[in-house]
Amino acid sequence: MKKLATAFAVMALTILPGTAMSEDFHGFDPATFDSNMLPADNLAAMVKSAMAVNPPKNGETYVIGFANLQRDIPFCALVEQGILQNAEAAGVEVVVVDNRLDGATALANAQSLITRNVDLVIEFQTDAAFGNTIMQEMDAAGIPVIAIDIPMGTATFFGVNNPRAGFMGGSALAQAAIAEYGMDRVKEGYFLHGLLPQSGPIPAMRNGGQLAGFMAAVPGFPADQVLTFDSKNTLDEAFVQTNNLLSRIPDDAIIMGTGINDQVSTGILRAAQQAGREDIVIVGLGADEKETLAGEENFVAAVGSFPERYGNSLIPMSLAMLAGIEMPDAVLINHVMVTPQNICQFYTDMTCADGDALTFDFPQAAFETHLASLRQDPDLAGVENLIPEK
Repeated sequence: MKKLATAFAVMALTILPGTAMSEDFHGFDPATFDSNMLPADNLAAMVKSAMAVNPPKNGETYVIGFANLQRDIPFCALVEQGILQNAEAAGVEVVVVDNRLDGATALANAQSLITRNVDLVIEFQTDAAFGNTIMQEMDAAGIPVIAIDIPMGTATFFGVNNPRAGFMGGSALAQAAIAEYGMDRVKEGYFLHGLLPQSGPIPAMRNGGQLAGFMAAVPGFPADQVLTFDSKNTLDEAFVQTNNLLSRIPDDAIIMGTGINDQVSTGILRAAQQAGREDIVIVGLGADEKETLAGEENFVAAVGSFPERYGNSLIPMSLAMLAGIEMPDAVLINHVMVTPQNICQFYTDMTCADGDALTFDFPQAAFETHLASLRQDPDLAGVENLIPEK
């Protein structure tokens, strides 16, 4: 397998056009923040400023509720770790609950956090059908909310730039497969695609971007060679569903796989490996399965979301909101491609691989055409703030 390398960028947050801009708050401005953890002195100063405007409900210290998506998923565990690290440095308490990838559980957890009279809630929950209900109760209780990755009514959104992250990954998958096998074999191959329908139209933009990015690089790819499945957001489900689909793929066909996150992509890879399928190319989304990315030849790249850095933004955002500073209604991550050749530049505990590099080109014109189509999608009416300009 030839190696895929890309240019990489300094991490920073993105403010979408049309959203409110915040002022600098003790070194934190979401328009320019580089996602590195702020010094403890800055965080403590944020707490002091916030308390002068909005005293803690318990009269002593701020209590922030964090409802995690599912605590034993690697991505989610890294998000939680970053939140706790920043909260400890700031001197605020965090109450953690586990939504277990289930809307009813998320609602019960939200009601529990309201009962505990927390000052602010960071919600990471997957079921779009429960989002508005949860926010109705939070709004009624006067509790500000930040929603991670899946928008929730009036909550401030923080997370993945879904259209761009997806398009990057799908395009990279196609380009890597073409470089390894040639266009003719790629057009005879199969695209395995792990979706997450329960999370609604916003994360669906990530999957839609993956397919659009792939098709931009492989025009005319047959629609009946795109095999989709409901991944349930987990490696295990992706493994099971891929196993079920492999019988539909000829033994000599290339398998090209990606999904809603790194775990789903890894599940596709593991199922194909178990079946003895060697002609396979995988691209992830998240770059949190870093050992898999560094150690598996067929896992050629991942779109980096850097969940371990989420807390570096989420705690300052929380404290700024408690201080009465207006936040943008959507703060998105700037994504970069992480490969075995550049992984050490993002993770100091990893070693960069040697070998020839394949240049990855982002098809900007095709991406802008894709964005234009999203703006015409009736399912996205009212959330145009989560569609980037370019």
